[in-house]
Amino acid sequence: MRLSSLLSALREPNTALEWVRERASDDPTIRGIRYDSRQVSPGDLFVALRGATADGHDYVERAVALGAAALLVEEIPAASKRRDVPAVRVRDTRRALAPLAAHFFGNPASELALIGVTGTNGKTSTTYLVESILKQAGLRTGLVGTVEIRYAGEREPAVNTTPESLDLQRMLRAMCNAQVDATVMEVSSHGLELGRVDGCAFRIAAFTNLSQDHLDFHGSMDAYLASKARLFRDHLAPGATAVLNVDDPAAEKLAGVAREAGANVLRVGRGAAAAADLRLVSSEITIEGTRAVLEDGSTRFPLALPLLGDFNLENLLVAVGIARAYGLETDVIERGVAACPQVPGRMERVQGEGDAGPTVLVDYAHTPDAVEKLLRATRPLSRGRLIAVFGCGGDRDRAKRPLMAEAVARHADLAIATSDNPRTEDPLAILADVERGLAGLEKVALDRLFEGSRGHAVVVDRREAIARAIAGARPEDTVVLAGKGHEDYQIVGREKLPFDDRIEARRALAARESG
Repeated sequence: MRLSSLLSALREPNTALEWVRERASDDPTIRGIRYDSRQVSPGDLFVALRGATADGHDYVERAVALGAAALLVEEIPAASKRRDVPAVRVRDTRRALAPLAAHFFGNPASELALIGVTGTNGKTSTTYLVESILKQAGLRTGLVGTVEIRYAGEREPAVNTTPESLDLQRMLRAMCNAQVDATVMEVSSHGLELGRVDGCAFRIAAFTNLSQDHLDFHGSMDAYLASKARLFRDHLAPGATAVLNVDDPAAEKLAGVAREAGANVLRVGRGAAAAADLRLVSSEITIEGTRAVLEDGSTRFPLALPLLGDFNLENLLVAVGIARAYGLETDVIERGVAACPQVPGRMERVQGEGDAGPTVLVDYAHTPDAVEKLLRATRPLSRGRLIAVFGCGGDRDRAKRPLMAEAVARHADLAIATSDNPRTEDPLAILADVERGLAGLEKVALDRLFEGSRGHAVVVDRREAIARAIAGARPEDTVVLAGKGHEDYQIVGREKLPFDDRIEARRALAARESG
């Protein structure tokens, strides 16, 4: 594709401001697009993105040396002043990248039934449920989310909840080539605000809930909600349906946004009195799974859900609402819900070889609301003490740290505050913020913590914290490892070190059984 043809995809506010080239006829053929200079091959367009820790403009020389045929930049670099390669200047390279990528890959989103799920918590579990239901309907499905991307037998780990626009469009084209019918995608507030889903029009868009998170990026809850609203204002296909959890107060605002965009609105909620089109009538939750009865108009139908936790009832409602919006019948929904696999790191039970140890659950909860819901859901399932091991990420929203700890203090009997992903922050400074919210649990020495029924301790090393919690628990106790879920790494400084709560839990259970 010629550079001029590719640039035709740009619209305001990303219209090219300047095109620097040696001759007016210089219009190279673009064979690929890259934003990582290390991956540039001859004939590629290199797009210089500005990030939190690096600026692509600093790597233009490398991209040129590797054979970049053209550059997309926000400022004309020295390399282009030598007229080595044509350079196109735009206001915002990240936002320009999305329409360019969509055009380069032939607008694959238009060939798929796209389903987007946004919200603070519950996106991953909801998308897993939707994927399972779609498969039971005989549809070829794709999934894009926090844990991984998968379609037609292909799987790859996720880097971001919503991939960078270039990666997303490349994946969507691969899904089209694999004859995927429908793709369900987690749509994050970052992805919306940074334009990663520009070029995507969703047939169904869903909202789970809104609670405090990412304020280091958005600045306020109003700005956070405004980013979520972009999905319903800017990215709906004609005739789309918005599926909204009306148990969250933000749902009505999003309903107004969706209606203004010309979308249908399908409301889901808990309780017979909920102002919803799809309601939860009753439920029963055990350590083995969940049973629920839903009401859709005048029809009631039972569902068996193999996922744990009261909060998963909200995810179930949203998923079933999506299935209804897609036009699927009750029997397909029932089979799909029952067949849903365990969602990695979402109230995932970890068991040892024997059955004499405590119940151990691993969950991704890393916001005050998620921790609150997790522990509140776990409490009735525990026969003994509820023990929480948790931490807060470094270089992220500090205000939520004591709030997460307050949720722990309200529901857990014993708690160990430890590291999550400290990144470049001092772990002790993070834990000092955390401890401000643990006033409801007396601080005791770690060696004495498990002698009593209430209290908290602080252990910087997460591996030690998990080992000590499982070693000190009684067989009837429940140990919840919160914050990292499916992650198989820990970020210390700028390094990603191998670390998986589930592996550490199995190791601790094995040590307990052998000791």
